[in-house]
Amino acid sequence: MACSNLTMWVSSKGSFSDPSSLSFRSSITPYQLPCPNSGTGNHSRSSSVLPIHCGLRELKTRIGSVKNTQKITEAMKLVAAAKVRRAQEAVLSGRPFYETLVEVLYNINEQIQDEDIDLPLTKIRPVKKVALVVVTGERGLCGGFNNAIIRKAEARIEELKDLGVDYTLVSVGKKGNAYFLRRPYIPVDRYVEAGSLPTAKEAQEISDHVYSMFVSEEVDKVELLYTKFLSLVKSDPIVHTLLPLSPRGEICDVNGNCVDAAEDEFFRLTTKDGKLTVERDVVRIEIEKFSPIFKFEQDPVEILDALLPLYLNSQVLKALQESLASELAARMSAMSNASDNAAELTRNLSIVYNRERQAKITGEILEVVSGANALG
Repeated sequence: MACSNLTMWVSSKGSFSDPSSLSFRSSITPYQLPCPNSGTGNHSRSSSVLPIHCGLRELKTRIGSVKNTQKITEAMKLVAAAKVRRAQEAVLSGRPFYETLVEVLYNINEQIQDEDIDLPLTKIRPVKKVALVVVTGERGLCGGFNNAIIRKAEARIEELKDLGVDYTLVSVGKKGNAYFLRRPYIPVDRYVEAGSLPTAKEAQEISDHVYSMFVSEEVDKVELLYTKFLSLVKSDPIVHTLLPLSPRGEICDVNGNCVDAAEDEFFRLTTKDGKLTVERDVVRIEIEKFSPIFKFEQDPVEILDALLPLYLNSQVLKALQESLASELAARMSAMSNASDNAAELTRNLSIVYNRERQAKITGEILEVVSGANALG
């Protein structure tokens, strides 16, 4: 026995503003295909299509399929939540080193503030070529996360072209690597694949490469493009000037707006009203001045020259961690929306299934009653 006409489709198209990359929709309206005998003129859709019918068995199979998909998306959401917690722990565990490094940088600058220092990483040159370090994700199913940072990179490339500045890229992440490999007209100096959880070794590899490019004057400026983690439902692709560094370690964007290195940000994944949420705090690092009796065995400029590469490495590692947290949060949001829509589709399919089952039973009862009346 045929069932009511039913529309079922899956949309996996992401958008820049909507992080959901997998959604299910359904409605009890006819899903129709073009009629083979229809013309190609300006006929209306309703006059040139035929409905498709399905039976109870097909409906039951479809319900089971949607329920299995819902289980998968819920599991992926929980896995992403667990990885967000790991990323949070990695950020918190690295804060003591970062605080001590900033404290030493401040105090050494106090010692040499009246001196005319010349450090390779702080040397400002006329910008003729820029290296863009683009950090993308390792996997998909995270909504518009990867598209957003790639569009940000393309927009920055267009700005550099308009200024007449040459550029090259350092691509970090499988998704970005695959994108730029398919576009040979974009010059890429190096491809780097990050792991499931960023480590100091991976950050060191990237920072050493851009350090050598900058010191050898192959490029005059290095910019870091990554996704800043704001909340579980929002992230912001940003551009930071990585090199040249400020002796005090300020972080500046391409417009020259700087953030004090002593102002550190970190996030905590918590629960509120039974739902996962993120609390983001800005912490002012308390700078304790060195005692006047401290004596530097080496020249303070030499110490600063050794500390700035460490600070560069810490900034790259922090960007990798922020990008990973943003990717996982986008995946959590996408899988949550997919699970909710799968539940809604299951409910609608169940309503159609129950109606058709009831209609089939009613029809069989009427057949029995009609047969009995005919015999009587």
